[in-house]
Amino acid sequence: MALNATIKEHPYAHLIDTLPDGIKFYNPRKLGDPRYDKLPLSIRILLEAAIRNCDGFFTKEEDVQNILDWQQQQEKAEVPFSPARVLLQDFTGIPAMVDLAAMRDAVAKHGVDPDLVNPKCPTDLIVDHSLQIDYSKCAIQNAPNPGGGDSSNQSQPPPRSTAARPPSRGGSHCGGQRGSCSKAACSDPPASSGRPTSVQQIENTPLLCPFHLQPVSEVETALKNQEMELQRNKERLHFFKWCSKAFKNVNVVPPDVGTIHQVNLEYLSRVVQVSDGLIYPDSVVGTDSHTTMINGLGILGWGVGGIESEAVMLGQPVSLTLPQVMGCKLVGSINPLATSIDIVLGITKHLRQAGISGKFVEFFGPGVSQLSAPDRTTIANMCPEYNATVSFFPVDHVTLKHFKKTNFTDEKLELLESYMKAVNLFRSYEESSEDPQFSEVIEINLSSMVPHVSGPKRPQDRVAISSMKDDFQSCLNEKVGFKGFHISKEKQDVRIPFLHGGQEYQLAHGSVVIAAVISCTNNCNPSVMLTAGLMAKKAVEAGLVVKPYIRTSLAPGSGMVTHYLNASGVLPYFNQLGFEVIGYGCATCVGNTAPLPEAVVDAIKKGDLVACGVLSGNRHFEGRLCDCVRANYLASPPLVVAYAIAGTVGIDFEKEPLGWTSEGKEVYLRDIWPSREEVQQTEEDTVISAIFKDLRRRMEKENTFWNKIECPDSVVFPWDHKSTYIRSPPFFSKLSKDIPPPQSIENAHALLFLGDKVTTDHISPAGSISRVSAAAKYLQSKRLTPREFNSYGARRGNDAVMTRGTFASIKLHNRFIGKPGPKTLHIPSGQTLDVFEAADRYQRDGTPLIILAGKDYGSGNSRDWVAKGPYLLGVRAVIAESFEKLHKSQLVGMGIMPLQFVSGQNADTLELSGKERFSVALPESLRPRQQLTVRTSKGTSFSVTALFDSEVDVIFFQHGGLLRYVARTVVENGPAAAAGEQQLTSV
Repeated sequence: MALNATIKEHPYAHLIDTLPDGIKFYNPRKLGDPRYDKLPLSIRILLEAAIRNCDGFFTKEEDVQNILDWQQQQEKAEVPFSPARVLLQDFTGIPAMVDLAAMRDAVAKHGVDPDLVNPKCPTDLIVDHSLQIDYSKCAIQNAPNPGGGDSSNQSQPPPRSTAARPPSRGGSHCGGQRGSCSKAACSDPPASSGRPTSVQQIENTPLLCPFHLQPVSEVETALKNQEMELQRNKERLHFFKWCSKAFKNVNVVPPDVGTIHQVNLEYLSRVVQVSDGLIYPDSVVGTDSHTTMINGLGILGWGVGGIESEAVMLGQPVSLTLPQVMGCKLVGSINPLATSIDIVLGITKHLRQAGISGKFVEFFGPGVSQLSAPDRTTIANMCPEYNATVSFFPVDHVTLKHFKKTNFTDEKLELLESYMKAVNLFRSYEESSEDPQFSEVIEINLSSMVPHVSGPKRPQDRVAISSMKDDFQSCLNEKVGFKGFHISKEKQDVRIPFLHGGQEYQLAHGSVVIAAVISCTNNCNPSVMLTAGLMAKKAVEAGLVVKPYIRTSLAPGSGMVTHYLNASGVLPYFNQLGFEVIGYGCATCVGNTAPLPEAVVDAIKKGDLVACGVLSGNRHFEGRLCDCVRANYLASPPLVVAYAIAGTVGIDFEKEPLGWTSEGKEVYLRDIWPSREEVQQTEEDTVISAIFKDLRRRMEKENTFWNKIECPDSVVFPWDHKSTYIRSPPFFSKLSKDIPPPQSIENAHALLFLGDKVTTDHISPAGSISRVSAAAKYLQSKRLTPREFNSYGARRGNDAVMTRGTFASIKLHNRFIGKPGPKTLHIPSGQTLDVFEAADRYQRDGTPLIILAGKDYGSGNSRDWVAKGPYLLGVRAVIAESFEKLHKSQLVGMGIMPLQFVSGQNADTLELSGKERFSVALPESLRPRQQLTVRTSKGTSFSVTALFDSEVDVIFFQHGGLLRYVARTVVENGPAAAAGEQQLTSV
C-alpha cells in the first residue's frame, strides 16, 4: 500500500512530520503531552512503534495511551511491540523457514500465487551454527617452536628479545606439514623503531604467520573445514540457499562471514530504518539471549523463542507487560588504571545485586559518556548475568563517533542525528535536565571501580591492586588454606641469589617468574590488549626492561588480535619486553608453560619461596601453571606487563617505582599507563574501522563456498522425501478457504496426567536422541545408525523427528506411570507405550486428546516445538492449574486451548483419575477469558477458564492457529494480504 494512502487511514496521521530532506516520520512530540519527554527513552521507542503500527487490531489506540501513561501503567498494562526486524541463527531459523515454505504449498493448492507468502517483518538469517572444527593446525601442543628453528629443540626457551632483534635464525621454516606460512623459509623482520607515522589499517595488513610474523596465504585448514561443513549440512544449506532466492524480506547471511552477534553489531545495525519514505527507530528481536548487546548502540532489542520470532515474521507483535525501567546513573571519573573489563564487571556486579530480574535498565548520568561503544555493548551483552530484559544506552555523540568509523556515510549520520533529535531520542548525558523519570534509580560511582587481580589460589578471591602488597604479605602469614602459605616470620625476608645468562639475580617471596599475556574470554576486548601494548611502548621508550629469567609469553586469542596489535604499531614493543607471540590456543592456563630456567627452579626450592605467576587467562589454581609456582594471579593484560617489569607482586604501584630510566629517574606505573582517550582513539582508528571494513568485504565479496551450493529457482521448494533433516510439515493439511465452525471436544482421552512445573525441557527436549526412543526408531527405519542421529535441535526442520521427540524426556513425571520416563498409558488397551505411539493409536481411532497438568505448565526456555509437537500429537486442549504466560500464547498460536481450573480446584480436588473421557462444548461465539464447562464420562462436570486474553487470540484459535490464519488470509485476500493489509474475520 502506498505511504500516502496509509497515512490518510491512520488514526495518528496528524502526527506525521517531515525532516528537511523530505523523509516523513511519526512524531510523538506532536501529541503535545508533557508525559512524553519524561518517559525513559526505551519506553519512547515502544510508544513510537505503537503509534506507527496502530491498526485497530494488533495495536489499538488504547495501547498507545497505556504506554504514554507508563508511570501509572507499568507492571499492569499488556502492550504490543512490533520490532523493525527479526534476527535468526540457522538452528532456530530452520523451522520458521520450513513453515513458510510449506505455507507456499498450501496457498498454491488453492490457486493463489505462492510468491505472495513472505515474512511481513524484515528477517535476517545468519548461518553461523554449521561449522565444526574437523581440522586444526593451531593447537598449542602441535605448534612449532615459538622462536622458530628446529622443532626438536622445543623444550628450550625462545631467545630473549632485546631492543634490537637477533639475526635470522638458520633453518627457520614457516612451511611444511605443521607450519602456517606459504613460504619455504622466512627470516625475522627487522626491528621496528616505533609506530608507523601514519596509522596502518588492519585491512591493509597481511595475515601474519603467528610464529615468524611473516605474510601467509589463506589457511588450508579453513578450506578443509568449509568442505566438511558443506558435506555435513548439505540439506540444510541447500534449503537456506533456496530461501535466500525465493523469499522477499529475508536476508540470508551465508557461512564463513561471522557469528550472529558480530554480523548484527557490525553490519545489520542501523539505529534508524527507512522504508517507503518513512523513518523510524531500529529495533530487533532475536533467537538468542545475547541479542541484548545491540542495546549498547541505542537499538532496542532482546531475545525471544523460535515461535515468538516466527509470529513476528508473520506480522504479529510481541506482547509484553509494560516493564519497570531502572535508571542506572553513572557518576564519577574512571580510575586511570581501570580497564574496560574492570568497568564492565564492576557495573555487572552492582546490577546483579540490585535485583532487577525482568526489568529494563537504562543508563544515564555524566559517567556514561566516558564509556566507549564497545564498553556499552559488552555491558548490554551481560544482561543474562543480571537477569534484566535489556540494558539500554540511548544514542549520543559517542554512538555517532562509533558509527562514523563503521559502515555509515556522512549523509546517514546526518539523517540519524536529525531524526533522533526531532523525536527526542538523542541524549546529552551531561545535561541533567534531559534525564527522564525512572521506576527507581541505582547510582554507580565509576571512581569506586578500582583495578583488581584475583588470587593467589582461586579466581573468586579478588584483590585491589592498591592492596596487593599488603594482601600478599598477609597470605605469607596465614595458615595454609585458600589464601595462606604459612611462611614463618624469620623466613619471609629471605633472598636467594642465582646466575642466569652469566648475570646474578635474586629471588624472594612474591618474585614473578611467569608472566603471560593471554587474549581469551573477557580479555578478548581489544581495548585491554591495546592498553597493554601502548603501555609496553611507553615502558620501552622509558628504558624499562623485564628481567630475562621471567618466562614471558603472548598468546593472542585469534589472528585478528595479532593483526590489530601489529597494525597499531605496538607488537614490536611487546617483543622487546619479551612478550613474543607463541601461538594460538590454550597454553599457560592449562599448564603448557615452557619449563622455567633450572637456576630459577633451584633458587625457589632452596629458599622454599612463594614464587608468583601473573596471567590474563581464566584459570590459575595453585601449581597449575608450574608445580614450583605456588601463588598465581589473574590480572588484566596491562597489569601482567606491569608486574613483569616490576618483577614482584609485592609492590605498591602508587608509592613505588616500576624502575628507573638510564638517567636514574624513577618511572611509576602512572607514567606509562595510557589514557582511556588514547586507547579509545587507537581502538577506533586501527580496530573498529578495520573490523567493519573487513566484515563488509566478506559480506559483499563472491563467496565461493556458498556459490557451490546449487538450488532451483522455483517459487515452491522441491521437497526431498528421502531427507531426514528437512520435511514439509502437515500444519496446512486440509486447509479450507473458509473458517471452519467451532469444533467442540467430544469424548477425549487424557494423553498425559502431569503434575506441577512441567517445563519446556519436558515437553520438547533439545539434546541427543536416545537409541530406544520413538525418534530413534524412525531414523533407523531411514537406515541411519545411532552415530548419525545427531540431536533434536539439529533436526528441527523434520516434523517426524520432532513430533516423536515431544514428551520424550526421561525426566517426565506422568502420573499414569508413577515413575520418570517418556511413557504413558494407552487407556483403551491398558498398555504402557511411548507417548508418540499412544498418540498415534488415538489418532488412528479418531479420538481427540487433552492433557491434565498442575501449576506452572510450560515454564522454562521457549522452544519451537513445545506447542507444535502437542498439536501434531492430536492434543486439542491442556487443562492446568496455571500456565507460564509465554507458553500459553504458544498454545493459542497453534490452535490448542489453554484451559485453567477455577481457583481452588485441580485434578485432585475434583477426584479425577485421568482415565475418564472429557468433553468441552464450544459456543458459536467465543469471548476472551470465557468460562466453559468440562463434562466427564463419570457424569461429573467442572468449570474452566479459556485463557484467550484478546480477540486476536480468539481469532487465531478459530482459524486453527497463527500459521493457518496467515495462510487463509493470503488465500482469501491475495495481494492485499501480502502487502500487509489486515482484513481480519472471526466466526
